[in-house]
Amino acid sequence: MRLEPDASPELRVAPRRHGPLRRSAVWTVEHVTAWLGGRALYRRRHLAAGRFAVREERVAIRGLSPRLAGFTIAQLSDLHAGTFLREGDLAAVVEHANGLRPDLVVLTGDFITRHWSEALLVRSDLARLRARHGVFAVLGNHDYKDRAEARIVASYAEVGVRFLCNQGVRLVDERGAFGLIGVEDIEESKQLDLAAARVGLSPDEPEIVLCHNPRGALPLARSGADLVLSGHTHGSQLDLPWMRRAGPPHPGVRLQLGATTLVVSRGLGVIGFPLRVGAPAELVVVRLEGGA
Repeated sequence: MRLEPDASPELRVAPRRHGPLRRSAVWTVEHVTAWLGGRALYRRRHLAAGRFAVREERVAIRGLSPRLAGFTIAQLSDLHAGTFLREGDLAAVVEHANGLRPDLVVLTGDFITRHWSEALLVRSDLARLRARHGVFAVLGNHDYKDRAEARIVASYAEVGVRFLCNQGVRLVDERGAFGLIGVEDIEESKQLDLAAARVGLSPDEPEIVLCHNPRGALPLARSGADLVLSGHTHGSQLDLPWMRRAGPPHPGVRLQLGATTLVVSRGLGVIGFPLRVGAPAELVVVRLEGGA
């Protein structure tokens, strides 16, 4: 529920850039572990039925219709299709998500690792996702490689996945209504327009924002967003003292920013290493509750 209907905070942050030595080292490790069976190992250890985490978050939202209590959102994030994640690898995750009978499914970015076509490797799995209000997505920083993000958006539209690129939609059923908006990535997008995303939505109704990078949550909170769903950090992926600085800063899996709740998914895919330590691959399930 927006506090300032005309607010359009600056969300953009400087993109992270890695030097050629680091990129070369990651490429080498990735290809060596792939040759040693890294994809099969990752699928067996982290994506098979019973191996990935199912994290439930109950979120109280002010102004939410009491009849919408229990509204369920399934969140999948940071797939990073490519070397370690390809067609069929998400089958168990999708089956579990569908078994929850969610009202809404959201995909919070980073479909690919290095090339837009990698998004096609997991499209058939994601096309099987089912929810009462459909499947919505936003782009992550990796999805802008070679400025081909429009090809990802178009290819997923063919299977019923709708990207919200600085866009919003009002979700309505007999129980009530709220606004769902998606902003482009705060590091890599050429345009980042929260005001455009809010066009046509009521400032008096609850607002849920899909924002790949959790660093966007604070300005979104200041402008009145009720719930922000993010990914990006992988929960550090290798959550070890000497490895945490290798990736983007991880703020935690859930933060309360005044009246705004930030939920950060640890994601389902990996970068560089087919391994997770202390940061399980996860399906996040958000259940809405009424708030004061």
